[in-house]
Amino acid sequence: MAGRRRGAVGAVLSLVFAVLVGCGGGPAPDQARADVQRVLDRRAAAVLERDEPAYRRTEAPMSDSRDQLATGMAEFANLRAVPLTSWSYRLTGFQRSGDRATAEAELHYRIRGYDRTPVTAARALTLTRDDGTWYVASDEPARKGTAQLWEQGAVRAVRGERSLVLGVGQRNTTLRGYAELADRAVPAVTEAWGDDWAGRLVVLVPESLEEMAGLLGAPASGYRGIAAVTTGEVGGSPKAPADRVILNPEAYGVLGAAGRQVVLTHETTHVATRAHTTAATPLWLSEGYADWVGYLGTGRTAAQVAPELQRAVREGRAPSRLPDDVDFGFDGDSTRLAQAYESGWLACRMIAGRWGEARLNEFYRAVGEHEKREGAVEDALRDVLGTTPEQFTAQWRTYLRTQLG
Repeated sequence: MAGRRRGAVGAVLSLVFAVLVGCGGGPAPDQARADVQRVLDRRAAAVLERDEPAYRRTEAPMSDSRDQLATGMAEFANLRAVPLTSWSYRLTGFQRSGDRATAEAELHYRIRGYDRTPVTAARALTLTRDDGTWYVASDEPARKGTAQLWEQGAVRAVRGERSLVLGVGQRNTTLRGYAELADRAVPAVTEAWGDDWAGRLVVLVPESLEEMAGLLGAPASGYRGIAAVTTGEVGGSPKAPADRVILNPEAYGVLGAAGRQVVLTHETTHVATRAHTTAATPLWLSEGYADWVGYLGTGRTAAQVAPELQRAVREGRAPSRLPDDVDFGFDGDSTRLAQAYESGWLACRMIAGRWGEARLNEFYRAVGEHEKREGAVEDALRDVLGTTPEQFTAQWRTYLRTQLG
């Protein structure tokens, strides 16, 4: 037994010796990951403190990273006008091969005065190590992530009384005009919906349709002719980051003053109703309500707002049902898309006219309170409006013929 015990002790000592020798070969992967996280922490601090030399010291100095060095410093400069209150990275994935590494990270940032909690952006990074120090060789949107506005050029910021407009490739006078439209939209929406929302608006204005698509992570073809899009969390809590209204400079720019106001008020309505817009809310209601608020007070008639639907009614092709979500798809069928929006608007207009504006708001909230789509509209029709889906659809179809016939 004594001999076996000595053999066991010798094996343990040999194992310990092997581990110690292995440790002397270089930092363990966890140590490298921790070192990279510290580099990203210094990079984040440099962004917040507008410390260009400190930021530059996180960029890879090697010859094969000159393009990234130029790009990284340009993006640092592009951020100068963005009012940030926080900026940080959190590594979510890390792989190392010698002096090179790839990493996945979440970028978290907040815009001062607008974001209650950070916006999260997925990033893909490559890093190199030189003389024991890690540097960022590239910092790009992750495969399923989206571009950020400052990656597209120098950001200009214009503050309104109730809005912040951030633009790339736009003149200050243009951005100032958009801020004035936003400042009018916010109180108009509050008057219609109520004050249970932030009452502030962040508007992003990229340089082109293609750049807009980059911010949305989608093909540009899907947004051609779409003047604006609002991004945010469906059913977002009051602590969620502020929604972003992203303008298509090509489609929005050709609208007249009245059209621009309607569109921005429509998008502002989406921001205000976000916490009550859930998976249970059909698009005919969310888009129709936003249009209803957008056109309030404009004096536009049903025929002026719904020309495609009027044509269908007069040609005996009036829809037999309210539009499904698929009818709102940006698939190139502009007529179907227009009729879907017009149908939702007229449904909300009918509710406001027949049951009252307060009841329309109550109906919207009641639908959104459901956890799923099934039964949401039916229950809200019964509980709030005292009707059934069949009766409501029949009333809506009669309303179309009365207003557009």
